[in-house]
Order: sequence, then C-alpha cells, then structure tokens
Amino acid sequence: MHSRPSIFTPVLVVGCVIIMVSFAVRASFGVFQIPIADEFAWLRSEFSLAIAIQNLAWGIGQPIFGAIAEKIGDRKAIVMGALIYAAGMVLSAYSTTPLEHQAYAWLVGFGIAGTGFGVILAVVGRASSDENRSMSLAIATAAGSAGQVFGAPVAEWMLTVMTWQNVFLIFAAVILSLILTLPLMRAPAMASKAELEESMGTILMRAFRDPSYTLIFLGFFSCGYQLAFITAHFPAFITEVCGPILPGGALHNLGITTTSALGALSISLIGLANIAGTLLAGWAGKRYSKKYLLAGIYTARTVVASLFILMPMTPSTVIIFSIAMGSLWLATVPLTSGLVAHIYGLRYMGTLYGIVFFSHQLGSFLGVWLGGRMYDLYGSYEQVWWVGVAIGAFSAIVHLPIRERRLDAPASA
Repeated sequence: MHSRPSIFTPVLVVGCVIIMVSFAVRASFGVFQIPIADEFAWLRSEFSLAIAIQNLAWGIGQPIFGAIAEKIGDRKAIVMGALIYAAGMVLSAYSTTPLEHQAYAWLVGFGIAGTGFGVILAVVGRASSDENRSMSLAIATAAGSAGQVFGAPVAEWMLTVMTWQNVFLIFAAVILSLILTLPLMRAPAMASKAELEESMGTILMRAFRDPSYTLIFLGFFSCGYQLAFITAHFPAFITEVCGPILPGGALHNLGITTTSALGALSISLIGLANIAGTLLAGWAGKRYSKKYLLAGIYTARTVVASLFILMPMTPSTVIIFSIAMGSLWLATVPLTSGLVAHIYGLRYMGTLYGIVFFSHQLGSFLGVWLGGRMYDLYGSYEQVWWVGVAIGAFSAIVHLPIRERRLDAPASA
C-alpha cells in the first residue's frame, strides 16, 4: 500500500517564504504615498505613476523570468530577481525626483517578477503530485497574502520611528536574505515525455491559436486593475474620505486612532481574509470547474465593490469591505495558474502563466496610474472604482466560454 505524498515539501516551504517576503514589501507601497508626496510636494499622480510602472514592469518581466527559469534553472532566476529587486529599493531610497522613482520602479517591478508568482508557482507546480497540485498552488499564493498581512502595518510602524528612505534600505536587505533559502529549493522536472520533447515555440503557438488562452488572458486584466488600485490607493482613500474613528470605540480601544492607521489595517485585513479565501479556492479547484469558480469570484467582487462605493464610508464599512474583498483577493491565482497547467501542461507553465500574468499587470498599471491621475483631476477616486466594477463584470462573462480540457498536441503527419 503506497502512502500519500506529503503536500509540505521543501520546495513549497521555501517558495512560500520567498513569495511572502516579496509580497510584504510590494504590498506596503501604498503606505508611502502620502509621506513621499508631502516631503517633496508632489502631485498624487507622481508616486502613483512609479507604482504603476512597477506593476507594468512586473508584468513584462514575468514571462521573461519564467522563460529564464525554464532555460537556466529556477534558482538562478530567483537570485537574479532578488538582486534586481534590492537594487531598485536602494536606488529608490536615494531618489529625490519623480523621474528617478519612476525609473527605478522598473527595477523593482522586474525584481518582483523574479521572486513572485510566475517563477515560484511553476516550481511548486512541478514539485507537486497531481493530487496535491491545486492545494499546493493555493498555499503558495496564500503566502503572498500572509506577506500582505504584515507588510503594510510594519511599514506604517517603521515610518513612525525612521524615514521612508531607511525603510526602503531595510526592505532591500530583507529581500537579499531570500537567497539564503535557495539551497533547499530543488524541484524535479515534472513533465511528460511528450512535453519534454516539444519546444517552447511549439507550445506557445498552440496556446496563442487557442481561443481559451485568449479568454484567460483577457479575464485576468480586471484582477490586476482591482488589486493594484486598492493596494496603492486604498490607504490614502481611507485617510481622506472615511468618517472619524470615535474615541472609546472598538477600533480606538485596539490602538487604531487615525484613519491612516485604519488604511494600513485594511490592507492587512485583506491579506488575512485572502489566506482563507485562496486556500478555499485551491480546495474547490480540485473538485469543481475552475472557469466557473473564476466567473463566480469576479461576479462577487463586482457586487462587493458596488455596495461599498454606494454606502457611506465609515470605519465599520471599511473593515467589512476589506474582509469581503480579501476573501476574493488572490483566489483567482491558483485557479488561473491551475487552469493554464491543466490545459497546456507543466513543461512551460512558467512562461505561459507569465504571459497571462502580463494582462494582470496591464490592468495593475492602469488601475494605479488612473487612480492617481483621476484623483488629481477630480479630487476623488469614485470614477476609478466604477471602472473597476465594469471590468470585473466583463471578466466574469469572458471566463464562461473557456474550454476546460487538456489541449493535446496535433497528431504527427
């Protein structure tokens, strides 16, 4: 009688650590919006553009790092990503103009690509058994949310005891320390003989000709728009629009006395709720149709965002929204990456998922940049919210026609 393979392999544990740290830093950038803008008297759109470029670079870098990992090795790709990420943080710490921040954001974004989902999920997927793959991908994705739980609050606390420049330098050192975990990350090339014999170009052309791949690409756009806009602008949005935190109330008693602290708490709550939501998505992805689960998640996001913007904003509604949206936050990632692996195989999953993720990051760029731009024009984020609602509904619809079956290689002539 064969024992069931353990889900908690060294590859999964190390992958979780890398994603957790990478995402803790990435998720904290919204906390720096107001301190940096106030120090240099910049428009909100200036630092927003740096974050938007960071997201775009992440999207461009993701398929590149996926291909690098598949050609020269996963660990070498991760080392490159960590070095570039840390360099971007150090250079940003010494930047004093918007153009400098926006230029170095390219390095930060490429660094996130080398230490983020595209590379790590491909490694975890190959190292997992068929039985455990859906949940392994969910656990690795949830690790990103765990980083988000403490990333923004830690950054907020650090800003009370040191300058934002020093926070950036400390974050760079922490990112570099990830390299020390890599000796434990040894993943087998879990691919069939037929997959190993096929070239990357063959697999890519087959995917590009498949309408389902196009639909997956289009559907992931709104996920990036919604998540990046909220991560970058929600703390500032809450600080300026939310009703007062009443003395003697529950939040006040917990030490949350300012709307700035509530903004950091909201990002943390989103990450905390998403740990449960992502694990549930991984469990469900093994049992139910991934495309229908994705359509349901995007529909739920549309409803939650609509209700939030229509209701008066109070500390209570901020917390309810953070938990509700958090439960749907990265739940799309194990389902989308799992869908790519299921239809197109594991051999070039990193590259194929990286290309799909580029759509996600195009949405991220638009969400962050449009948020800052429209705020400067209208003094409000409301219009940007409604754009997010509309494209969320679009994503729910485009997932429905996807053909969720293995795309076999054409028969040889």
